[in-house]
Amino acid sequence: MKLLNTYDDRDEAEDAAEKLAGDKRLASERDATVTIYNLFGIPSWGNFHRLGMYNLIDLKNLLERRTSWLPTDRAHHEAIMGTLRTVAKNYGIEIPDHWE
Repeated sequence: MKLLNTYDDRDEAEDAAEKLAGDKRLASERDATVTIYNLFGIPSWGNFHRLGMYNLIDLKNLLERRTSWLPTDRAHHEAIMGTLRTVAKNYGIEIPDHWE
């Protein structure tokens, strides 16, 4: 398990934890008067999608209409893919070929 996201609100963190597949753990940290909630889980594209991270919802919508992309769609796709390449490297996961 790895740190997937951090939340300021306990309810939001618990809701996010419920969305994850596989092993998960929610841990709180207190710094002075501020409490943050660290969500640990299995780093997978499915879990990141369930959490609404890294524009994966936008990517799904783009890929569904790939044949009719405009130049702005291509630019948005490349921006998303740039982020996903970094995420893939940081978590040691592979980007599916059909996303490229």
